[in-house]
Amino acid sequence: MGHLQGKVAVITGAGRGIGRAHALSMAAQGARLVINDVGCERDGSGQGSAAKDVVEEILATGGNAVVSSDEVGSSSAAQSIMQTALREFGQLDILVNNAGILRDRTLLKMTDEEWDDVVRVHLKGTFCCLRAAAQIMKDQGRGGRIINTSSSSGLLGNFGQANYGAAKAGIHTLTRIAAAELGRYGITVNAIAPLAWTRMTDDLPKGTALSQQQAMSPEFISPIVAFLASDAAKEINGETFGVEGNHVFCYRMMTSHGITRNSGDGPWSFEELRDLVPQAVTW
Repeated sequence: MGHLQGKVAVITGAGRGIGRAHALSMAAQGARLVINDVGCERDGSGQGSAAKDVVEEILATGGNAVVSSDEVGSSSAAQSIMQTALREFGQLDILVNNAGILRDRTLLKMTDEEWDDVVRVHLKGTFCCLRAAAQIMKDQGRGGRIINTSSSSGLLGNFGQANYGAAKAGIHTLTRIAAAELGRYGITVNAIAPLAWTRMTDDLPKGTALSQQQAMSPEFISPIVAFLASDAAKEINGETFGVEGNHVFCYRMMTSHGITRNSGDGPWSFEELRDLVPQAVTW
């Protein structure tokens, strides 16, 4: 018996790469799945049969899955995706927000459209799906599990990805706020910041060793997602997990020791800040 037996999960962007690996992993654990994907290219253009292909793959192994071809990024689409779970399976227990596109460009060359499209799919898409799923989970009264997808590009920054990084940083913070608000209903909200070799990372240099490339396959990302989706993770809430091959860790926002002066001395002078701010920076 799988650890997700009896659960129903929605996975967005589940037609390829990491999303597909999530779907196969959770199906193997017994979950019934809504496979959401429009089958687009990594820049968001076009459509294809990616979701249908994954559903057929799951059905061939004895699993249970259905297709959703709604494009994330609007409230109406989010509602339609979640209603697919209710219509086909009668419940919703798990949401994995994974859908995303790339429109990489340096700041001075990035267009408004490239900014808006990436933020809409990643950040607004995550928000809309999270909100729609959380309302259903609250009404069901059994709690639930929501796993979002952030990125080191948002948490640490990455050249040429202002739109993507800003959206992924927003997802990290959205995860923490949603966790604080929804925890009282038994709904946990966590995130992963994965690194794996997929079509989304085709531009990154790969290690030459075959063992290194195998360890960075999408299949290494999905076990933590299946765990966070299970009842065994009910006490874990508001965390963002870095997942890089066999290395799993948590991201933390930290402050430096900083500099302090007595409040009775008035505001900082320019000269004081000039002399002391380097101490706050070089901690």
